[in-house]
Amino acid sequence: QVQLVESGGGLVQPGGSLRLSCAASGSIFSANPMGWYLQAPGKERELVATITSGGSRNYADSVKGRFTISRDNAKNTVYLQMNSLEPDDTAVYYCYVRLSTPDRPSYYRAFWGPGTQVTVSS
Repeated sequence: QVQLVESGGGLVQPGGSLRLSCAASGSIFSANPMGWYLQAPGKERELVATITSGGSRNYADSVKGRFTISRDNAKNTVYLQMNSLEPDDTAVYYCYVRLSTPDRPSYYRAFWGPGTQVTVSS
């Protein structure tokens, strides 16, 4: 059984920083890619950033230059460093992992974390 555990959300003032973490645990053969999505109230879920096991990164235009995604392959953990936060960044942030298990190493499935609230407000 695979489980994603997120941490690091909270309330921060505009211009502040937060760091999100997401650890994938269980029977994992490969986790690729890992990433983050956000969902603001009344809106659809949208991409924030993804990172492959080789370190290739993809960012939404709205966060380029402010957010940095990284991962620890040995720990199956992905991080999102969020700087210069703006009120429009307020949303629930969801960890996303596409992974395979040892019994079916070529079969990848998508898993989502429960979400962590990020609120940017003065």
